[in-house]
Amino acid sequence: PPVPEDAELFYVKLRSTWTVTCGFGEGTAEMRKYLCKKEEDGCRKVIDSYQDEDPTGRLQLTFESPPGSFRVTMTRMDWEDAGLYYCGAGEYGKDSTSKELDVFVYEDKNFPHLKTNITAKTGSSATFECLYEPLLNSSTRFWCKQRGRRCVRIIDSTGHVEDTYEGRVAAFENPENKTVTIVLNQLRDKDRGSYWCMSNELREQQSSTELTVVPGEPALTGKKKVEAQVGSRVNLTCCYPCAFSSYEKFWCRWSSTGCAMLPALPPGLPQPGDGCDRSARTVVLSLGPLREEDEGWYWCGVKRNGVFGETMAVELRVSAGRDAKLSPEFLDVGSSRAPGAAPPGGAGSEAEVRKGAAPESSDESHGSNTLALVLGPLAGLILIVVTAFAIVKYRQLKRSDLVSVGSYRTNISMSDFESVRDFSASSSVKESQETPMGGDEFIPTTDTPDSAANTTKAKRSSKEDADLAYSSFLATSSSIAQASSGGDSAVRDVSPP
Repeated sequence: PPVPEDAELFYVKLRSTWTVTCGFGEGTAEMRKYLCKKEEDGCRKVIDSYQDEDPTGRLQLTFESPPGSFRVTMTRMDWEDAGLYYCGAGEYGKDSTSKELDVFVYEDKNFPHLKTNITAKTGSSATFECLYEPLLNSSTRFWCKQRGRRCVRIIDSTGHVEDTYEGRVAAFENPENKTVTIVLNQLRDKDRGSYWCMSNELREQQSSTELTVVPGEPALTGKKKVEAQVGSRVNLTCCYPCAFSSYEKFWCRWSSTGCAMLPALPPGLPQPGDGCDRSARTVVLSLGPLREEDEGWYWCGVKRNGVFGETMAVELRVSAGRDAKLSPEFLDVGSSRAPGAAPPGGAGSEAEVRKGAAPESSDESHGSNTLALVLGPLAGLILIVVTAFAIVKYRQLKRSDLVSVGSYRTNISMSDFESVRDFSASSSVKESQETPMGGDEFIPTTDTPDSAANTTKAKRSSKEDADLAYSSFLATSSSIAQASSGGDSAVRDVSPP
């Protein structure tokens, strides 16, 4: 008779994963595949290819090449999982196509303790941990959800993210303890189920976690969708309860390859429009001036001792037009900034994080309206002053005429000629009353005061007045000169005897 094949031995760490591959040729490709555990009353079925899904969430059976081969993965190995197993095709005991597997479980003190069951509230987030080897860069790691006999890939180390999970899932590597943290937020009731950490090389580092979603309210709150315009500023507010006061708070920008951390400032009190509870605190992310590439997902979260806690995702939409709906968070509350709060980050940073400080003005249209209200009255005042100056200047020019004296042309005011004419008239009257000291009497020919007055009162055109005044000025000047000459000669003629 054929010699029975010896059992294949497996030594598996406590809380780790056991993986086995069985193959029985292409002739068994259409037969049922199974794994059972030997017990006193027979071989108890562990999993087979006919069942749709494992109720425990720790078993997985997948077909491999060549046809007739399959692989069984069992996670969260415990002490009671040690024993004798059989993998085969067909029915156990009836078909000779089976293989004996002897499994031993031992404890490794350095093996990390991973969460195997997670319970989270609707709308909140859940954190999963996966093992990986940083030195094996060629290995591909992925995280998937068990659906029947398939495990649908959600995210992997190459940057692939399932479309329905965009903005909801991110992976954070921690080379120090050789783990990868997977964070899934915006939880819904349909997210419950088994999630697997898989690798194409290190099968023993594969693991699974069962997620349960229960009704409730998330601890982190805030606006989940915010719209803004290109060139404006926006403040994303995240409210957290006092229970998270000792936790590290952070903001990060989500991408398919992770979530890049943004600088953080101290937390502060909630501001009007934040929608926070009065007993809560806020952490604010200030962005601006916005560009179209700033559109996307931003995460707010808490950490403690390097372990991720709850997170909240905010979707920012940036539009180029004026029809964007402004969020109530776009408020200019710079004057109500909390005392001692630090100003936003350096001038070179386009994304600024301000925790605890009140949001700064993010609506440029508000600033332009204020500028228009100030410049409008100022322009009106300047216009009034210029108009008044023009009227005064026009009146002055209207009272003056262009007078030609030889080749000289100038504007002389009529009041100047009138004052000169009055002076000449008074001088003529005075000199006509003087009596010379000897000699012939000199009587200058000049206008009388009556004629001067009549001339002043006469109504002539501006041109005629100018001509008359100029003629009078010349005559008066000549008379004065002659009188002065005659007086000197008269005095010389009167000599002492």
